[in-house]
Amino acid sequence: MTTGSLATARWFHVALLLMLGLGWGMTQPLGKMATEDGHGPFGLIFWQLVVCMIVLGAISLPRGKGIVWTWPAMRFYGIVAALGTLVPNATFYLSVARLPSGVMSMIISAVPMIAFPLALLLGMERFRWLRLAGLCLGLTGVALLAAPGAVLPEAGMVAFLPVAMIGPLCYALEGLYVARNGTAGMDAVQAMFGASVAGLLGCLPLALMTGQMFDPFAGFDRPEAALAVSSAIHALMYAAYVWLAFRAGAVFASQCSYIVTGAGIFWAMVLLGERFPPSLWLSLVLLLVGVALVSPREKAGREVSPAL
Repeated sequence: MTTGSLATARWFHVALLLMLGLGWGMTQPLGKMATEDGHGPFGLIFWQLVVCMIVLGAISLPRGKGIVWTWPAMRFYGIVAALGTLVPNATFYLSVARLPSGVMSMIISAVPMIAFPLALLLGMERFRWLRLAGLCLGLTGVALLAAPGAVLPEAGMVAFLPVAMIGPLCYALEGLYVARNGTAGMDAVQAMFGASVAGLLGCLPLALMTGQMFDPFAGFDRPEAALAVSSAIHALMYAAYVWLAFRAGAVFASQCSYIVTGAGIFWAMVLLGERFPPSLWLSLVLLLVGVALVSPREKAGREVSPAL
């Protein structure tokens, strides 16, 4: 490849990284919009998974990479569906209906801070003082969110911060599971397609038993449109992320998490008209610096399997 071609590819990767951050960041305020009609979490999750299954299936099936029926694959589907979708999305919809979308965008970035002490307990990481300092900074940023009158406009909102933190905890556990056990021989998009199908099958009885199932086509309005757009964006961004991780490396691709947080706050201001006090920006800086220090560096020779 020529120097000019390398430069073009590099700029394309940077542009794609920005697109990933902006796209995923938009799903936070769109998720808040989706709750405006009072739809329950499991009803929202069911239709979200329908869209994700269609999008990811359209990518996987033409490549001959459908559902794998081995026991390791089935176990992967079940665990990832629970930890990556059903539990965290249920708590997301419960909390985003009551908390500012920008605050939710900050909370979701706390995944590496939760994963670090868990990885230490499991013997998957070594202790580092610099990462401990990052953990303390990040926790300080989260604590600032909960300080009375600092960021949240209503004191009662503080009660939903622990609910909002369940999502990052689940994502951290999911990441540790995948890091230790892999994806049962599947590429990432194929694996997530199977997990979406498993999540759909698990969510259907929950939505029916709790009375949260609804018909999105009856009175299709802003909340239903937001749910559809958010779900499609998430599936497409995930597929693009896997492609970028394979082409440019996992460390480069993972930097989109910083853009997601900032973009989530930006879209909350644009789409929802949210405005934040200076203390939120201080909390954001502490949180992002903490995440940067805690996030592990990629091991030499580590590769990401191609997905597209």
